[in-house]
Amino acid sequence: MRARSRLVLVRHGQTDYNREGRLQGQIDIPLNDTGVRQAAVLAAAVAEDPPDVLVASPLQRAAETARIIGRSCGLEVSTDEAFVERGFGQWEGLRGPEIKHRWPQQHADWRAHRPVLGLGVEDRPEVGERVAAASRRLLATHAGATVMVVAHGAAITLGVTALLGLDTNGFRGIAGLENCRFSVLEPLAGEPADGLMRLVSHNQGPDFV
Repeated sequence: MRARSRLVLVRHGQTDYNREGRLQGQIDIPLNDTGVRQAAVLAAAVAEDPPDVLVASPLQRAAETARIIGRSCGLEVSTDEAFVERGFGQWEGLRGPEIKHRWPQQHADWRAHRPVLGLGVEDRPEVGERVAAASRRLLATHAGATVMVVAHGAAITLGVTALLGLDTNGFRGIAGLENCRFSVLEPLAGEPADGLMRLVSHNQGPDFV
């Protein structure tokens, strides 16, 4: 029997912006000490049943998480720009209350999953489709393999939503991943599947002490 392809989407370890409640977006900041420890714990767990392929967003918090995993599994890490975090334009580096105070209407649109105009915030469907399309390309290239991608919270949530064939603007049923936790997806069986996948598990991972 042909092995089933599997996609594992991992969120990076903690950064100082995560700890401080700041919106990171595409600002390229490193893991903090907690994030490095989280990645090491996750890496030990992943090494017990390693993936075949390991890919990361080029932003250093994701790439470093992937490198720590790769060292435990004996895997090289490749990077793909398609898995960078959603861009949040002028909001990057700010906390939620500050955004709400300075841009009340746009903040309300963001929280309601409506498009945010004029501030450089990347559209939800655009993010979902770039992550979904890149994931499909990887699975097509590595048929029957387990592909692990280390990326970012919003990018993963929107990518999963798109891979399930759901509306990235309207559907709110997928919670964001915690740091160094992951979702597992598999292609739908049967034809035509049109690139759709099923969610096998969500927000999985080891316990961090």
